Amino acid sequence: MGLSTTDLGTGGNGLPKTISPGNHVLKINMIDLEDFKFIEGAKHLILHVETQPIADFEGFALDKDNPEKGHYDGQIGRVKASQYAFADGETKTGIKIQRDRSILIFLQSLCKTFGVNEWFTEQDGKHDTIEDFVDAFNASAPIKDKYLEFCVAGREYEGKTGYTNYDMWLPKSENRKYSFGEIEEGKVITFDESKHLKKLETKEVKSFGDDEFTTPPKTSSDFSLD
Repeated sequence: MGLSTTDLGTGGNGLPKTISPGNHVLKINMIDLEDFKFIEGAKHLILHVETQPIADFEGFALDKDNPEKGHYDGQIGRVKASQYAFADGETKTGIKIQRDRSILIFLQSLCKTFGVNEWFTEQDGKHDTIEDFVDAFNASAPIKDKYLEFCVAGREYEGKTGYTNYDMWLPKSENRKYSFGEIEEGKVITFDESKHLKKLETKEVKSFGDDEFTTPPKTSSDFSLD
């Protein structure tokens, strides 16, 4: 069987098919909730984003099992709403945190910025679970092909193929700047690699013994509503 040259992770003009941490103009194609295995009941809210269309670019297939459906017009990515998972808990200063309320606060801010807060208000009392609310957002929130400016932070890691990939999230607000906002309004954080990118460390190999181990991802009991 010959080597495949049809899907090597670039869009045909040298650009990668996925975004990397930085400042981007993006639309949200869908959102979903993903379990965070280190804290029972905790969830990451994942934004599936796409850049504006790029000329002479062929993105990933819309449906890998059905290529006839076409390809994305821009680069895509999975971005967590927060570096840390949403969970019920308490901050170090004693403030009680409710997982679902925190997720709703984030989605309310997102809807306000998109200019569709009326849709959010209309959902009051209609959904029994946060999963139901997210399903409704995907099905009926009027944000199709609406773009916002984002600052995306992240962490480098080595993928299974040996290439550098990114775990990405929206950074906390700082100095009255936010992780997303209307385009060219000046309200979005300017990406700073020293603060917003955790580089993959290159370590000298000193041992190949069985005592090597990998530190698990950081967990936190501190939750931010920013």
